[in-house]
Amino acid sequence: MILLTGASGFVGGELRRVLADAKMPLRLAGRGAAPPEPLAQAVPVGEIGPCTDWRRALAGVSQVVHLAARVHRLGESAGPETLACYREVNVLGAWRLASEAAAAGARRFVFLSSIKAEEDNDPYSLSKREAEQGLAAIAAESGMELVIIRPPLVYGPGVKANFLRLLRLVDHGVPLPLASLRNARSLIFVGNLVDFITLSLTHPAAVGQTFSVSDGHDLSTPELIRALAQALEKPARLWPCPPALLRLLGAVSGRSREIERLCGSLTVDDTLARTALAWRPPFSLEQGLAETGAWYRQGPR
Repeated sequence: MILLTGASGFVGGELRRVLADAKMPLRLAGRGAAPPEPLAQAVPVGEIGPCTDWRRALAGVSQVVHLAARVHRLGESAGPETLACYREVNVLGAWRLASEAAAAGARRFVFLSSIKAEEDNDPYSLSKREAEQGLAAIAAESGMELVIIRPPLVYGPGVKANFLRLLRLVDHGVPLPLASLRNARSLIFVGNLVDFITLSLTHPAAVGQTFSVSDGHDLSTPELIRALAQALEKPARLWPCPPALLRLLGAVSGRSREIERLCGSLTVDDTLARTALAWRPPFSLEQGLAETGAWYRQGPR
């Protein structure tokens, strides 16, 4: 039996569908006493934190996939109070689940972290890094098999946040001052990430590893916008502006982090995933962007 947390989220919803289609025994954990469809059969556990009671949800479970997390919120401060909120869910909540899973006899614990856990020091990234460290200690003490997955930006049908905002800008024909950027960013299509999570549930070589995963094709921001425009069947409206000026405007307007996400580079090395697990992404970047564009064109804006 697999216990899945975060099943109502972007990645969790797709993983739930894939595991159900594969007829794998699956139990969902829900935060409310009466979760909405399709989580009506989820075991309610309440809010995730250091005091969550997971005993009912973990009964008979051999594998846990922990996706539930507090994620970035636009305009959020980076102060100590914010960090404490992230730690409550992402650190103490994850540690509590892992400790109870080990006590209940779960064999493997798959944790979805973030590539930003490697080096960023914003509250979200710090909380993911601290969670990884504590989970490794729990696994070492209990003997439970731990797998950590660090994806970069995840996209696909149902995507939200910054990627959805970029889709809207391209769709509405907003001219973007990004033509001069020469950065490089790794992405991963949600179908590829879910495929890797599924593989990591059973592969013996996954135990004790921390994997970075991607589509295997890095893009600059202008290349991404052109690819999105093609997927949306719209023109790419880009005009040149020096990156230094963009960063200055970001600093003046208080949007430095948002501008840096557009201007900066963030690439991952997924060699370990491809060699140790012989994993290959089942979807190409072009397929992933085409599916995302088709979803956007058919759905609400």
